[in-house]
Amino acid sequence: MSLAAKRLLPLLDRVLVQRAEAITKTKGGIVIPEKAQVKVLQATVVAVGPGARNKNGDHIPLAVKVGDNVLLPEYGGTKVELENKEYHLFRESDILAKME
Repeated sequence: MSLAAKRLLPLLDRVLVQRAEAITKTKGGIVIPEKAQVKVLQATVVAVGPGARNKNGDHIPLAVKVGDNVLLPEYGGTKVELENKEYHLFRESDILAKME
């Protein structure tokens, strides 16, 4: 994790993730054109917010933590560039699953 990503702390129930790299070559060595590459839906959690608040004002803890691998929706999130690396901000409720 980069130093810039450590300084960016998401608010409330937001989660900062870094998408996995797209496959650019097959096992046989064939290079896949950029337009034919499948959008990667897996990501690693880089930073998490403290959680949303309930009616009493207490924080509701998030189900994901830093280092977890998650499954993302095909569309959504906010792209953030830090130190020439691309990250995405999602709400916890937008994350589809936690992978083990």
